[in-house]
Amino acid sequence: MEFNQDTFENNYDVGDEIGSGHFAVVKRCTHSATGTQYAAKFIRKRRGGGRKGAKMEDIKKEIEILKYIKHPNVISLHDVYDTKNEVILVLELVSGGELFEYISEKDKLSEEEACRFLVQILEGVKHLHDKHIAHLDLKPENIMLLNHNSQNIKLIDFGLAQKIDPKSDIRAMMGTAEFVAPEVVSYEPLSLATDMWSIGVITYILLSGASPFLGDNKQETYHNITAIIYEFDDEYFSGTSELAKDFIQKLFVKDCRKRAKVDDCLNHPWIKPKEKQHEDVRKSAVINIDNLKTFMARKRWKQSLRVVCLCNRLSRSIQLRKSQDTLGSRNTLAEEAGCCSNVSEVPSSPSDDSLYVRPVEDSCVTPSSPVRTWNVETSSPHDTNNYNSTNIDTQTSL
Repeated sequence: MEFNQDTFENNYDVGDEIGSGHFAVVKRCTHSATGTQYAAKFIRKRRGGGRKGAKMEDIKKEIEILKYIKHPNVISLHDVYDTKNEVILVLELVSGGELFEYISEKDKLSEEEACRFLVQILEGVKHLHDKHIAHLDLKPENIMLLNHNSQNIKLIDFGLAQKIDPKSDIRAMMGTAEFVAPEVVSYEPLSLATDMWSIGVITYILLSGASPFLGDNKQETYHNITAIIYEFDDEYFSGTSELAKDFIQKLFVKDCRKRAKVDDCLNHPWIKPKEKQHEDVRKSAVINIDNLKTFMARKRWKQSLRVVCLCNRLSRSIQLRKSQDTLGSRNTLAEEAGCCSNVSEVPSSPSDDSLYVRPVEDSCVTPSSPVRTWNVETSSPHDTNNYNSTNIDTQTSL
């Protein structure tokens, strides 16, 4: 898809803001000629040697991936505009909210109903994998419903997606802590199978309302992942079928070469019953929705807490900057002696609040999809201390 040479404002009426992040603002927009609504993502370009804005090469990379995919269960790119200071992506408006939010509002859910949603997720991932594209950030927040009147699932957020070439290794510490595969933590080559691990985590949470590898701290979370430490606790899985557990177990395999592929999952008897017995099991097994409600409520609470923490940090940063400006204007012996020791009182790095770790080969924020942005902190390839195991996303998603 080439950049549209016309002016964005000549073709679209811009509406309210529906999301924002470090380098992007997302607004609802309406096509002037047809009245069709879209999501317009305004990505600020990086200029010169500055750090503000996204690199043009990264913006183009996301565009190349988005224009290459077209599937009912994947968000679609409609148009692209290039201006002096920003690139505007016009994307499908996905406004139905998170799938897990929708499910948590139900009174009950059978495994059969859960499988219908999982089939859509798997079909979307199959489309990506058939084109050798790994999403690399599959998690509940990136699984949305098209609108409030539809159960049509859309996979969103391709800011970390990669075209997988078997002839070259991609090693990068990227993704969201609870959902990353062992090869991510170990800094080993990524592959299409990396997505399949994340699907296992998503399925586990859907059935139980618990996160399989989340520990009491970051180090424990990554130890649990690399050591494959998880369990089907009766408190959460008392009503879960053995077929469902088998589905998850085939995804929680450390050796990515032996991990179930997307076609294996689509043909698993839990997803595609081979016998009437399998069908009966899915219909009778009921998911404990209360656990999922608790999971979602806890996530919302953490989101609110994180917003407060970020606001406090911003306030301290502004105060520090003002203090430094004032002190910098004084040419005194006291300044030379180091009277600015109060600088050390300000947190040096908000790494515990970061949701993602930058790809090690690039320190800039990769452009996200139209409805998702994130915070990023630098991490060395083998330093897992910068991961955030709480996985709290404060941004609005549609």
